[in-house]
Formats: sequence, C-alpha cells, structure tokens
Amino acid sequence: MKKSLKAVLHAVFIGVFLVASAKAQTSYELNSGWKCTQVTEVKADGIALSQPNSATQNWMPATVPGTVLTTLLNNKKVPDPFYGMNNERIKDIYNTGRDYYTYWFVKDFDEAAPTNGRQVYLNFRGINYSAEIYLNGKKVNPKTHVGMFLRESYNITSFINKNGKNLLAVLVYPPNPVGNPNGGQGGDGRIAKGVGLQYTAGWDWIQPMRDRNTGIWDKVTIEKTGEINLKNPHVITLVPGVRKIAGIQQPAIIKASAELQNPTNHTVKGVLQYVLDGSTVSKSVAIQPHTTTEVSLADFSLKNPKLWWPNGYGPQNLYNLKMSFLVGGSVSDQENVSVGVREISSEWNTETHSRQINVNGQKVFIKGGNWIISDAMLRFSDARYDAEVHFHRDMNLNLIRVWGGALVERPEFYAACDKYGLLVFQDFWISGDANGKWVDPAKADDQWTRRKYPDDHALYLKSVSDQIKLVRNHASLAIWCGGNEITPPEDILLAVRDTIMPKLDGTRWFVDYSNSDKMSLNTMGGNGDGPYGIQPLSAFWVDRTWPFNSEVGSVGVSDYESLQRFIPEKNMVAPQYSAEKKSSKVDSVWDYHKYIGYDASIDPYGKAESAKDFAAKAQLVNYDQYRALMEGFSSHMWSWYTGTIIWKTQNPWTAMRGQMYDYYLDPNACLYGLHSGSEPLHVMYNQFTGMVSVVNNTFETKRDLMLTARTIDMNGADSLLTQVFVEAQASSVKGFVSLKRVVERRAKSKGVFLCLQIFDKNKNKLSENIYWLPDANGNHSGLQKLAASQLQTSAQKLNNGKIEVTLSNPAKAPMAFFNRLSLVDGSTHNRVLPVFYSDNYVSVLPGETKKILVENASKINNPQLSVSGWNLSEQFIHIN
Repeated sequence: MKKSLKAVLHAVFIGVFLVASAKAQTSYELNSGWKCTQVTEVKADGIALSQPNSATQNWMPATVPGTVLTTLLNNKKVPDPFYGMNNERIKDIYNTGRDYYTYWFVKDFDEAAPTNGRQVYLNFRGINYSAEIYLNGKKVNPKTHVGMFLRESYNITSFINKNGKNLLAVLVYPPNPVGNPNGGQGGDGRIAKGVGLQYTAGWDWIQPMRDRNTGIWDKVTIEKTGEINLKNPHVITLVPGVRKIAGIQQPAIIKASAELQNPTNHTVKGVLQYVLDGSTVSKSVAIQPHTTTEVSLADFSLKNPKLWWPNGYGPQNLYNLKMSFLVGGSVSDQENVSVGVREISSEWNTETHSRQINVNGQKVFIKGGNWIISDAMLRFSDARYDAEVHFHRDMNLNLIRVWGGALVERPEFYAACDKYGLLVFQDFWISGDANGKWVDPAKADDQWTRRKYPDDHALYLKSVSDQIKLVRNHASLAIWCGGNEITPPEDILLAVRDTIMPKLDGTRWFVDYSNSDKMSLNTMGGNGDGPYGIQPLSAFWVDRTWPFNSEVGSVGVSDYESLQRFIPEKNMVAPQYSAEKKSSKVDSVWDYHKYIGYDASIDPYGKAESAKDFAAKAQLVNYDQYRALMEGFSSHMWSWYTGTIIWKTQNPWTAMRGQMYDYYLDPNACLYGLHSGSEPLHVMYNQFTGMVSVVNNTFETKRDLMLTARTIDMNGADSLLTQVFVEAQASSVKGFVSLKRVVERRAKSKGVFLCLQIFDKNKNKLSENIYWLPDANGNHSGLQKLAASQLQTSAQKLNNGKIEVTLSNPAKAPMAFFNRLSLVDGSTHNRVLPVFYSDNYVSVLPGETKKILVENASKINNPQLSVSGWNLSEQFIHIN
C-alpha cells in the first residue's frame, strides 16, 4: 500500500513538473548555434538564405547576443582590443566603410506550426543599428528595422514550417554615420546623429569600438501564446505617509495594467488578472480583432506591506506578481513581475537649493556613482551585472547614475539594483559633448547643427517610449533624465516630459538634464559638475561646490596584478612626475588606456621605484581620495548638499581612471575608502578644523554611543585622546570634539595614526576609522620607515559558504598597516574573481583583532588567501 501510494505521488509530481516545465517553455532564447558572414561574401538574398539547404553551413560561428567585433574576437580574427595597443591593430569602420562590418546572421531552430489559434512571436530586444529579417524564405519585417534602442516583436505564426524546421536570416547594418574617431568626446560627434551609443567613437575614458557595436546585441526570443498576447505589464505602488522600517505598516495601493494584443480575426473574451501575496485581482474584458488594448485593473490595497528600501536604510523586500490572461479558464499568456513596494518622491530643499530624494516619505542623502555600461563590447550577463551592483552595495552607495552616452540599462541590471537597494538615475541618449553644448574643434558640425541631433526625432521618441516600458516596473528606478549635461532638442524634450512620461510612467521625477538648475542650483558659475582628477582633501571638506553634484572625482589606477592583465611587461613603467614642470612622463600604453595623473600625490610616500611600487602607493591615494570625498560631502549634508555622485565607479574597458574595481572585477582601494567614508553610521575627522563628527545616515536616532579617539605612533604606542558618550540624531551629522592641536603636535615629527571608534551600549564596535596623517612637511616620513608587521592571519570556511578571515596584531607591535586580502587559486596564486570582502586594505591596531568575511562567487578546488600590506610581505594562508 505504501509503495503504491509512493508511486502515485511520484506520478503526480512528474505530472506537475511537466506542466510547470511546459509553461516555462512558452518563451525561450535563441542564444546559440548562430552563424554569420560578411555581406560582401554573399550573393544570395535573404529569401534564399532563409530557406532549407542554403549554403550557410561553413559560415563563421556567431556570438548572439553580441556584436560583430565580439564574434571576430571569439573566432580569433582580431586581437583582444582591451589589451595593450591591440585596438590599433583592428580596422576602424570609418576607414573601411560600413560594408566591412555589415553581416548576415543565420540561425535554425525547431518549432512546430501552432494549432487551435495559438500564436508564435519572434522578439528582438536590441539590434544595432538597422536590419532586414527573413524566416523560411519570407520577409518578416515589412519595413527595415532602424534604431538601437527599440524592441521589435513579429508574429511569425504564418511563417513557421509545418515540419517544425525553421531558418532565420538577419542582415544587420552598422550605424550611419559611424563618426570619425578623431580623439574628441564621441569623436567628431556624428555618431550622435543616430539613436544609439555615443561612446563607441571614443571618449576620454575609452578608445573607439571599431565596429561601433554593430550586431544583434540583445536577446532574441521565441514566445508562444494563446490567442491573446499579454504585453508590457505595468505595476505602480503607492505608499502614502512617512514610513518607518519596522513595525506594522499601513496599507499600500497597487495599481496595475497591461497591453493585450489580439492578432486574430475575431473578438476574444477573457479575464485579465494578477495574483499578489495570495490575493487575486481580475477583470473581464473583450479584445477586438487586430488590436492592442491597454486594460487597467482595479486598485488593490495591500495590507501590512513589506516595503523596499534603498541600501543602508532597510531591507529590499520583493514580491512576485503573476499576471495572466485567461480564455475559458486556460492561460493564454502570462508575465511575472518582481515588485518592490515603495514610493519615491522628490522636493526642492530650500536650505541647499537642490533636489531632495525621498523614499517612503523619508529623505535620503544620495551617495551615488556614475555608471557607463557593463562591457564596452556589450558582452552582458546576469552574473556580471549582479557582481558589479554587488560592489556598489559594498561601497555603501545608494544610487547609480546611468550616463547618457550609453544606453537605458537592461532589465537584468535593474533586477540587481532591486536586489541590492541601489536607486537608479537613468539618462537618455544625449550628451553635451556630441550634442552641441560647447565649441569643439574636434566636431565635424557646428553647435547649431549638433543641437538638432539626432536626425530622426520620431525614432528617438518611439525608442524612449519603448525603453520606459521595458524597465518602469523596477523598484530601483528613481529618476529619469533628459540627457548628460544638455537637454535633447526642445521638441523631443517637451514630448518626453509633458506627454510620454506622464502617460507611460508619471511616478518618477524627470529632470531635463544631469546638471540642471532644477536639480542643483548653480550660483558659482562653471559647468555645474566636477572637479575631476586628484584633489587636495580640502577640496572635499572645505570648498563648497554644487549642492547636488552629478559628477565629481576620477582617479582609479588599480594594483600591479590588475595592470598586468592588460599592460605588456615592457610597458610596465611608472609615470615620472616633475614637480618643477608640474607634468608627468607617461608610457604610451598607459596613456592609450587613459591614465590620469596622480601628480605629486605619490611623492609623500616616497618616489615610486617601479610600476609595482607606484601601483601600491596609488592605493593609499585612492583610499584617501574617496574616503575624503564622501566624508566631506556628508559633513555638510542638508546644509550645503542633498547628495553627490562620483565620476565614476566602473569602467567597461581597461581604462586607468574612475573605477572602484577594474574591468576584470578586481577591486582596488578606491572601493574600500568609499566603503569606509559612506558607511551608514560613521565617525570621521576633519583634518582642516580638527573636528571629530558622527554621520548617521539612517532613519533611527542612535543613543548611548561611546566615541573614542586615540593616536598610535610609528612604534605602536597607543594614546587615548578622548572617550565620550554621544547621541546621533537620525539623518544628521554633528561635530563633537576638536583634536586639531593635539593631533598636529603628535604628527609633527613622523606623522601619526589617528583611530576613531564608535561602540554601542553593549560595547559592540559599530564604526572604526583609521587615518594616517603626514608630518609637519606633508610627508609620510614615519610610514616610509615603519617596522615590519607582526600580523597573524587565519582563515576558515563557514557553513554558509563564506570564508572568515581573522587578522590579529600582537600588543606592542607596530601598526599592521593597509593589508590587502585576496582569494587566490592555490596552485597558480592567481586571484579568483569576482570576490566580495566585507572590508579590505585593512589596518589592525596593536593588540587588536579584526574579522573579515569573504564571499566567493566562483568555485575552485584549492583556494588560498593572499595577505600583503604596507609593512607585510605577501603570505599565502591555508583555508581551514
């Protein structure tokens, strides 16, 4: 009996699994088995090429999604353009002509001809730039597809072969014009005449992409539905009032709608419904033949909602909303929407004269980073998106701005931002450089002409509408922006702001351009963003700048192991800075990869003796720069500033500036300086006034905090300066004690370490901040002679798969200063990437112990831990 019951349950389970699998297979990607060839190699047309037995068997394997250049690289037809000077060895489309990068792509797939009114759709999420599409000997698109940022969906029900064997052929043309990559921002600017990427003609942080990213660059899917296709579901969450993180929540309002497409010759009646948190909301509708109709459902009151909060303020709760259209009780089509219940608003802060962002009624001090694109050659993946956004979470940031010379980011990027709590400031495809804000001798057209770019305004507006629908459901999307440092042409701006945005979204603030006075009132002249490059720390602490700065910062040279990945050994030459000439002599490969000068900032640590020494000392500068940047802005939050956005936090190419981690996802000290300076509860020291302050970037007042300050000299002698109970009001910054005279006196001879700590009433350490302060001459003379570290390190795997590293420094030992941890392959000692560290570039006081958690996104058989520091030679630690 038991055996019989077990067999029945097993059969039921198999049946349920098969039903679930069948539903899951209503959509699938065409992401392998593609072939391609250059258009000049083919005499046949698309009708012939898309028929069985066409002569495409010997074509080159193609990478789809991907670009022509990606395919050529994967087939070893070109060298890696990210290494050395290889990019100069690849032919540029401006010189070859567009035919050189115009390609045919073909793909065969199995799909049986549908019956009983069922429909099949061929969906393209992105083609750059124009295309003709053929299937089984027939033209699919009546008009040429044009535009990089425009999804296309074709009903191919009547095109499917009865035998289930199908052949798809796509002819892809590059952008037109392609622009001259003459060294200007966006080259000669003409790349902006189209509706596409602008950086591909080159910028001050990247060399030109030789094919201008031509290709089927985003996902291609086959979707199967019943008679009705459910498209573009839209979910809005309203969270009235000022909310707390914990406790019972008042209800939230859920508003939902969807487009219903009926391609048949008859009216179809059915029910549009969604299920959320166990409740169902539905509506009976009739969809007329050959129409697409938007249907709105009744508002739903979600009881005691689990709210979504930005990083650092609360949890990122997400609900799964399942929306479907039923005909006769059977599902015709279904879409799943990940919903973060939150409400984002903005208001003008009269104190700062800038925009203030509120989430669920609470004001949020914006700590952001500028983002270009995940990969310059559009090699996107869910895993890479997740890793990059994870790093931004680890920086203790709460916003990412997607820059206007690139794209509206992919849903997978937004899903990662939803997961990690990063608000998104999304630009559209306009930039002051290419679109005419400034006089620029590198540009082919004058400002009046460039101001009218792009050429096809209707295509631009159609693309904007489509991309809004693509990503508008994501909780993380907070701000729409008309363009980078300039608005689109007025007819585009007015249409987007006054018609398209209210109709398709209407829940988010739209700012005309990234440094608009409507975002940050500029009363100081200049462009309203910057400064860029190395700054004296006083620039962040003392100098008042724009009240919501959309771009500030820029350095980011990584360490030696990172540089080795893309710089040939013969070019490993440290920049040589001349204080007299105030200029640097830089190797040609460093210059090609957009090195930005560290100038005199390295010298206080001692002249760089080699590229390896330079890169190591650069990490000290990196850490100091980005800690000071965020501390300085935070010290004036709500009085001078409502936020700041770093230029920039990542690179899509192997550039040497503006990055907290390199292209290969290896973090540098910028990340951890920012991690420190941006922590939600943070104690900090203003070196120019001597004031010790506490920043509380949470919504809760913190009481009974013990603040301690001490100095540690270069021999390890520890002297307590103060120990006092303090209170940190919610969302505030307050100074508590000035230590300027005593700290300067102790630093005068050799420099000194200043350690600030905060403890809660249970003596748990909540924040620690260690500064290395120079001597009276501005040099780190003591650091240059610091005795060898006595650091003791152990590591063990935890049950949750993480690794716990314990760093112990014996009493009366010198400071164990600036230690880099790296998870490595035990056999090669190469770093495992990406890996996430709860902290890094860590200093350990004499007599103290620190624990670091390591989260490894990769699996290797024999991992070890590398530990090296300013006064510690590299060691390899076995992981227990």
